[in-house]
Order: sequence, then C-alpha cells, then structure tokens
Amino acid sequence: MMTFRQFAAADFRTIPVATGWSLAELGQALGRQELFTRQSPQKLNALREHALIESAVSSNRIEQVHVDPQRVGTLIFGAPLLRDRDEERTEPIVEHRADGTTRIRFVPVEAGQPTEAAMAELIERWGPVVRDRVVPPLVALGAFSLDFLCVHPFRDGNGRVSRLLMLLLSYHAGAEVGRFISIERLIEQSKDRYYETLEQSSQGWHEQKHNPWPFINYVLWVLKSAYEEFERRVGEVPAVPGEKRALVVRAIDRAAVDFSVAALQRACPGVSIDMIRHVLKSLRDDGRVECTGRGRSARWRKTPIWSRQIG
Repeated sequence: MMTFRQFAAADFRTIPVATGWSLAELGQALGRQELFTRQSPQKLNALREHALIESAVSSNRIEQVHVDPQRVGTLIFGAPLLRDRDEERTEPIVEHRADGTTRIRFVPVEAGQPTEAAMAELIERWGPVVRDRVVPPLVALGAFSLDFLCVHPFRDGNGRVSRLLMLLLSYHAGAEVGRFISIERLIEQSKDRYYETLEQSSQGWHEQKHNPWPFINYVLWVLKSAYEEFERRVGEVPAVPGEKRALVVRAIDRAAVDFSVAALQRACPGVSIDMIRHVLKSLRDDGRVECTGRGRSARWRKTPIWSRQIG
C-alpha cells in the first residue's frame, strides 16, 4: 500500500513521458498565474464567487445530494434556515481566510480504527516527499489523493473530503486556480474518467503493486483544464471603465526606473499594445515618464515626479 512507499524506491521515480508533458504545461500556467491574478479585484471576485457556488453544486451532485440551484448562493454566503438534510450537507467545508490561509473542516478519523494508522502514515510521508522534492509537488498531490481514497478513512464522504484536500494541497503546491475555477465541476464533468483512472490505479494497491500514474495524470489534466478555463474567462469578463489604464499604471509602478513596452505587455495580459501606448503618451504629457529612444528598441523611464499614488 501507499504510493509514497513506492516513491521511496529510487527506480520508481522515473516519470512517464505523458506526465512530464503535463508538468511542463502546468509549469507555464503557474508562471502566468501571477500575471492573471493581477487583474482587477472585480473580475477575480466574480470568478471566486461563481466557483464557490459551482463547487457546492457539483460536489453535492457527485454524492447524489440535490439542492435547488436558486438556494445554493444563499446557503453558502448567507445564514439561512436549512430546509432539509441535503441542504445541511451543503455547508461549505473550505474556508478562505482574510490572511490568505485556507482551512478545511471535516470529521477526524475515529480512533482505534484500522485506517487510523494508514492515515497517520500517509500524513507523515507527505511532508518529506514534498520537502525533499522526491517527486514534483503536483505529482505528490495526485498520489496523496489516490492514497487517501484507497485508505477510505470515513464511512461516508471520502470522495468529498478527498476533493477538498486536493484543493488545499494544490494551494500549498502553488497552484491556486481552484480559487477561481471549480475543480469539483471539472471532476463532475469528467466523472467517468475519474472513476476509470481510480479503478486502474487502485488495483493491487494493498499489495503495493499498483500503477498510480493513470490517476495522477488525471489530476494533472484537471488542473490543466482549470488553468485553460481561468485564462479564458479572465479575458471574457467585461472590464470596468478605467481598470486597464490602472493595470498599466500599476505595472509601471512595479517596474524598474527604466522599462520597455514589451515588459508592460508581459505584465498586463489582456491589455492591448495600443492601450499601453495610449497610457504611456498620457503619462508623458503629464511629465511622469519619458521616452529614451525610437522604434521597437525604445525604452521608457519614470521621471523624478513619478508618484505611487498616480491614477
């Protein structure tokens, strides 16, 4: 048992080619993550709220719990009187705190049960695998999810808790897309593939003869799909008047004294080069920046009167 036990064997750490491709694509998405999360708070708040509602609906449907869609927002963001058992089970377990940390609430494993030792081992092995980079963090994430499902520590709710732990551990691995795109919805939409890969990877698990890569690759595919949707939806959300100018100004403020238009383009995904040039011209007319060259190689420089409070 335990995929992490297999990772301890040096000859097992060779990552399949398909997994390597997925990790490379996810690495690029993670590199762009900060740029996209610099978009306006209005856009991100809209995506975050929508993701919470979708996650509640999809996670419940996977568990055959059905709630009136018109009531989900009230159940999550309000303090309603719960109508029935299904609505009680809709209570959000993931809590995003103001300080940026995330907490997951769930019933602990019952003491004395055979799974208690297995869960203790799983948690104990997780730390060294991630700390020592025995495998890439996102591979470790998929392995943890698989082992948790195979340990099956609860009489009810293992799938739901596993998805919540997947979300939390993905944050720890630097993949924060689950804050804006519902991972649960993507799993629900591909639940046939989810159960198929889980079945493939759990065969022989208790004898430590299983192949974890089908399920790990599925987890990586879900994260890739989430990032693709996130970048697309950030671009589709209508911009608030003046926010693109503010985005360019913030990028200039973070830049070194001397910067280029190309650097601003990289820092402002979704903002056209014409808009960037328009903002630069306006700031130059105000004496805030100056151009130090011509053509594509031209550089720009913040003048001494540049202010961090510029709007």
